[in-house]
Amino acid sequence: MSTDTTNQSSRPGEPDAQHDSIVGRGNREGSRLFRQWYEELTTAPERGEKAAYVFVMGSLAELLNSFNLNLVFPEINGLQTAVRHVSESYITQAEDYGYNSDVCGYVKADLGLQLRGGDHPMGRIPRPDIAVYTGACNTYIKWAEIWERLYGIPIFTLDVPGPRAAGRLPGRGHVDYDNDLRYVAGQIEELISVLENVTGTRFDVDRLREAMAYANTMTTAWVKILELNQSRPAVYDAVTDGTSYLGVANGFRGRPEGARYFEEVLEELEYKAATGIGTSHDQRHRLAFVGVPCYPIYRRFSEMFTERGGVFVGSTYTWFASGGWNSGYLYDLDNPLESLAEGTLITSREAMNDMFHADRLLADMVEPFGLDGVVFHGIKSCRTVSSGLADSRRAVMELADVGTLLIDSDHMDPRSVSEAQIKNRVDAFFEGLETRKLLAAAGEPEGSRR
Repeated sequence: MSTDTTNQSSRPGEPDAQHDSIVGRGNREGSRLFRQWYEELTTAPERGEKAAYVFVMGSLAELLNSFNLNLVFPEINGLQTAVRHVSESYITQAEDYGYNSDVCGYVKADLGLQLRGGDHPMGRIPRPDIAVYTGACNTYIKWAEIWERLYGIPIFTLDVPGPRAAGRLPGRGHVDYDNDLRYVAGQIEELISVLENVTGTRFDVDRLREAMAYANTMTTAWVKILELNQSRPAVYDAVTDGTSYLGVANGFRGRPEGARYFEEVLEELEYKAATGIGTSHDQRHRLAFVGVPCYPIYRRFSEMFTERGGVFVGSTYTWFASGGWNSGYLYDLDNPLESLAEGTLITSREAMNDMFHADRLLADMVEPFGLDGVVFHGIKSCRTVSSGLADSRRAVMELADVGTLLIDSDHMDPRSVSEAQIKNRVDAFFEGLETRKLLAAAGEPEGSRR
């Protein structure tokens, strides 16, 4: 979900050659790869290549890459229009078409895109030949039906059984898990037949293994990257830099470029951690972010926090928008199809837990990441991410000694964003954090700081 941001690093003394070559490399290379990806999408019809529309949770990128399908992520296309301040025109075009104002902004931006023949600020998005998705978000199924009506394409719903309760469920040997795994595996076999019909290509298990190997490299690096922000100072901002990393994590999953990129990002961040280089000069307040960023005022939204010495060391967005690969699941290359089914089951459930039961995960972050505060961002047009945020905030406050902030806007529609109101609440939040630290320094009991 790259937003083409620039890393701002700090380091005492004069930077040397190694510093210049490595610090900021992740964002620079991420921006280049992101432009490459959109160029590939723009020119795919000229090369006679087909496109699959997928989503960030449960994309099955490894399998689709083995069929040489170009992957289109409508969520990423949508946020790019918001970051570039043109989303409103796409959204209103969909509303003129008949969609209500409370429908997901991503969906409406995508419909506007389709009505414009794929015209997008980053290039031209090809028409779909197939749509493949899970039910990790309750909007995905109805969204895909729009493409089915517009283009008459096959759409494939991979029904992944969700978690029955908060936390991770028992693994192999548990009757529910084993049944769920067989259920997902059977659907993947069916999907392979559909993909063979759509592409005219026979399934090649060795190509799947190759994509899985690249994905394993990316997952291993991603888990380490998320953990590295326990460093003080934080080596990247989980909202701005983290969102840029997500763009490559999704668009290049299962590809050699993606594997190489994440190895280099990990090398950069380990170097920064070892040499004490932070992502910003002022890191008085270490924060976690819950939800989806406010893309219509993306840069200004970030500045409201950095100007007051805030740095986001963690974000639930880097969990669920990576498709749940923060779980660290690695494919068994000796059993690729069974492992693909298990990976899809585990990561889809992880993504759901990261949205619906984040309170316990956040509470567990407070000590190792040194959290001072947690920011909850409610999205007007996204019920999946935003439902229950007030309750989640209350639960975090009961579980951990940490300041919290709940703000509301939208991830796509600038008409639902009030910069002044957000700024007022952010300023009050930081004043509260400063007061908490003063009370803590004075030895006041924990309850008085809530």
